[in-house]
Amino acid sequence: MLLIYKQRNVDIIIRLKQAARQIGLGLFLTQPLSSLANESQLIYSSDSIHASQLVAEILTANPQMEVVQAVWEASATKSASESAWADPQFRYTMAPLTIGSNETSYGQRFELSQKISWPGKLRLRGEVADHQAHAQYENIAAVKLMLASMAKSLFADWYFIYRSIEINKVNQDLFDEFRHSAVTRYGAGLASKQDALRADVERNLLKHQAIVLRREQQTILARINTLLNRPPDAFIPPPHSLAEIKSLPELKGLRIRALQSRPELKVMIATIDASRAQVELAELEYYPDFNVSAGYNSLWENEDKRFTVGVGVNLPLWQAKE
Repeated sequence: MLLIYKQRNVDIIIRLKQAARQIGLGLFLTQPLSSLANESQLIYSSDSIHASQLVAEILTANPQMEVVQAVWEASATKSASESAWADPQFRYTMAPLTIGSNETSYGQRFELSQKISWPGKLRLRGEVADHQAHAQYENIAAVKLMLASMAKSLFADWYFIYRSIEINKVNQDLFDEFRHSAVTRYGAGLASKQDALRADVERNLLKHQAIVLRREQQTILARINTLLNRPPDAFIPPPHSLAEIKSLPELKGLRIRALQSRPELKVMIATIDASRAQVELAELEYYPDFNVSAGYNSLWENEDKRFTVGVGVNLPLWQAKE
């Protein structure tokens, strides 16, 4: 009768499991990511799947990990170039009418120039890029934690639905026996017809619940396969047993651990640092940049005037209007 009582409460458990899941999920989110690597070293049986195995497979197969990894690599590459000097420029000009002329020598001009930013601009550009790259790096851990938490939550659903279907099957068998006994007793005049009818009603309710559970199982299967980047109806082994939680840590300790280890907070901190550097850089943009150059001009007849050096400066006249 204990199994029957559990089956009658399956619908209630389905409604409450979302709230219960949040408690276990909060405990998982405070765990360091290094614990996932330790769990992945376990040996798994071939006829069932462990929570740690599902986490490892999702982190390997989910395309979001490749995306955030590529974004970080691009940001890291950009960081190295933002603080570097601009490439020098080489300019060559010529007087085409002097080509092959018998009256004058061939006229040409060479010039090499280098842009020099106002002091502090390159450093701040590098800091902005470094902080942005660091934010993308921490975002990898944030996505990894999000996928791992979703994997463990779905594993809990997978375990729940499998056990619910097993209980439903046991209860159907019990009510088949109960109905057979009730019909036999009714035929012998030892029980009322109401007992047999009640058994039929209960058995039909169990069959309906079985249909609901199977539909829920297909939904969970599709969600897991979506994270695994596989077809929604791909086979997944039955779940292994859930790890037993003997005691819950204190709320204050959980809060401290979350503030210290949450990668989303580290992303925000890096983004704030990048924004502060951008503000300082914006203030320096009001100051001009320089351009130094050196060249040789054969168009001058006086040889002392042919070698030239110069300096240029941009005039940020329109920045106040933008």
